Formats: sequence, C-alpha cells, structure tokens
Amino acid sequence: METLYRYNLPENLIAKKPASPRDSSRLLIYEVAKDKITIDIFKNIAKYLPKNSALVMNESKVLPVRLKCYQAGNEDLELLVLLGECDKYILKGIVSRRLHNGDEIFIAPDLKLKVLDASYKVYKFEANFPMKDLEKILKRYGTTPIPKYIEHENLSEDFLRKKYQTVFAKNPGSAAAPTASLHFTPRVFKSLERAGIEHNFVTLHVGLGTFAPVLPEHRESGKFYEETYEIPSSTLKNIEGKNVVAVGTTVVRTLETYGKTRVPAGKSDLFIQQYFKFRMVDTLITNFHLPGSSLMMLVEAFLHSKGSKRHLKEIYEFAISEKFRFYSFGDSMLILP
Repeated sequence: METLYRYNLPENLIAKKPASPRDSSRLLIYEVAKDKITIDIFKNIAKYLPKNSALVMNESKVLPVRLKCYQAGNEDLELLVLLGECDKYILKGIVSRRLHNGDEIFIAPDLKLKVLDASYKVYKFEANFPMKDLEKILKRYGTTPIPKYIEHENLSEDFLRKKYQTVFAKNPGSAAAPTASLHFTPRVFKSLERAGIEHNFVTLHVGLGTFAPVLPEHRESGKFYEETYEIPSSTLKNIEGKNVVAVGTTVVRTLETYGKTRVPAGKSDLFIQQYFKFRMVDTLITNFHLPGSSLMMLVEAFLHSKGSKRHLKEIYEFAISEKFRFYSFGDSMLILP
C-alpha cells in the first residue's frame, strides 16, 4: 500500500453505529481554493453549497444479499449475491471458500445453486428456482451485508435493514450502501429546497467495483470490477450548466463513466486514480474511507484535479485529531473547488 493512502486510525474512531438522527453526523468542509477547513453538522450542509448547485444521489437499494449456504458433506459457506450483476438466467456472487464447476450449494433444502463458472472471483451459478423469485428469497433467508468491522456489534437485522439504507432508496440491487447518502433526512432536503438547490438521481448497484481491494493490474489498466449503472435523461438535463455535487464515490464513477463514454446506462469498470481527468463532477460529498481503498484513491484524485494544496491523508489526519468518526456509519466531508 502506498504511503499516500496509509494512515493510522484509533479503534475508537471507527463508527460502529449510525448517528441519531442521521443528519447530526459531523461535517468537515474543505474549500480547495482557500485551503480552508471548517467543521459543522451535516444538517447545515445547504449553507455551504453554491446557489447554482445540483446534487446527484445514488438511489440504489441495498438488499439482504449475504446468504449462509451449505454443501453436502462439507462445512457451511457464505455467498454474497451481486444482485446488480444477475440476470434472468444466471446468479452471480462471491463465496467464502473455493468451489469448482459443477459443485452444488444449498440456500435451503429446496433452493439449490450449481456452479457454472468458478474461473473468476465472481462465480456464476444456475439456480433451481426462477430468478424472478430471487429478491423474495433474499428477503427471507439473507442478511444485510454490513462491513466486517461492525459485524460483532449485535445490531439486529431489522435495525440494519432500516439504518444501512438511504431514506430515498428505490432500485434494488446493491451489496453495500452508498454511504455518503446515509446522512440525508427530510429535514436536509427541506433546507436544500429553501436554498434553491435541486437534487437528482442516478443508479449504480454497488458491488466489487466499490469495495474490493485494489490490485496492481487495476492501477495499470485504469479498470476495476464492473457495476451496473443508469442515468435518467432528466438528471442529465437538470445538471447541465450547474455546479454538479456528487453525493458519494458511486455517483462520481457513474457520472464520470458517462463523461468519458457518453453512454447513459450500462456497465462501469472505471478506476479513478491520480491524474484522472474529471469531466462531470465539480463538488464532492463523501465519507472517510478505508486505507488503501479505491474510494480513497478516487477522492485523492478529485482533490488533485482541483489543485488542492493538501493530500487526502493530511485532511484525514486533521479529522482524526478532531475525533471525527470514520467509515460507513461515520461522519462526512464536503470538498468545494
């Protein structure tokens, strides 16, 4: 891991639970042009955004896609279903231990999956049930795919299905929440409306392209794992000529994929790192990310593109000194040009 993306985080600053209410989380505002840091509360974010801003948010919905499965004569295993990558014939996911082509695993005695292709990190399965029933099966047998660092916090499944979800989630398909949007509440939307700031939506179903480890080949190729995205024509129309505020890294990847390809829907394998040319996004709202993650690299690239005098690591070290809470349920940061 490069020094630029490594930092030491005290255990007590890993957020194990969300702020209550959501918009009471802390907000670090970094104005690049002034090299100025301000600290506030997220509910006040509207007062820091330029008047001609248009927010763009990811309305993908997290489903309980983590399944405990078993294999006859073998130990149990875990399957993380990448719902956004499934189709009406094939289920795709990653498993907790090695399987081989032809192996069969069971979700329940009458629900079976057969491995069709185990040659890649993302396995392909054939199901013995109609794929149109998959969402219903996940809701019955699955659990919310929370990050490993909060797995032992005894948070109930009912709690997680409500709290590890944005208030506007709509399109099912994500294996993790677009966490920068977890801070938004009806109260925040009302304050944005009073300030004349619009919000718009895209969909990117969060999968490996958001949370997988970065490998050397990703850095070399500029490509990452594919995720399905869609940008409504109304969003593209509404943000034209505006200060585009991306709420989260998934929105950045969605908009910048469009900026590069001019294709409003499809698969994004975009890996954003230093020296990337940003075409769409002017301002960024984001959380504090894991060391060495693709998300941290994306935010560093964004800072560099705006001429920042500071590296992201320096801002993180300031946030740590001010006791900000990190990761999925943690506090947030607004980066202004």
